[in-house]
Amino acid sequence: MKFLKFLSVGILFGIILVKSEAVSWYRIYEMFRFEALHMYGIIGSAVGVGMLGLFLFKRMGVKDVAGNSIALPQKKKSVIRYLVGGSLFGLGWALAGACPGPMYVLIGTGNYSVVLLIFAALIGTFAYGLVKEKLPH
Repeated sequence: MKFLKFLSVGILFGIILVKSEAVSWYRIYEMFRFEALHMYGIIGSAVGVGMLGLFLFKRMGVKDVAGNSIALPQKKKSVIRYLVGGSLFGLGWALAGACPGPMYVLIGTGNYSVVLLIFAALIGTFAYGLVKEKLPH
């Protein structure tokens, strides 16, 4: 019962992703071929809401559940790391037809072949953990 609110928000988020067609392989295909602005609108609105939320968090001094101030560490300004990481993420997204979050929503819609993608993503995450120390950060 303690986690019922999180389950409810997850189910609501999944319904919104399905109804907005954000988990549609065809919509993702259109986006990567620059044929439609549908997905760019969804992503852009998410970025805008995130920016507004962070601005309000900083302005109003919002605290976490433990009462600590929320602080965001500065990221290193490096172009190469973001180009390589973003390109790998985008390549995986384009090949799989789904990014990591909506993969779970696709299972909920009955697309059980996505389990293979999730398994491959977990293997990739594990492999990154093995070589993380050897990579430039």
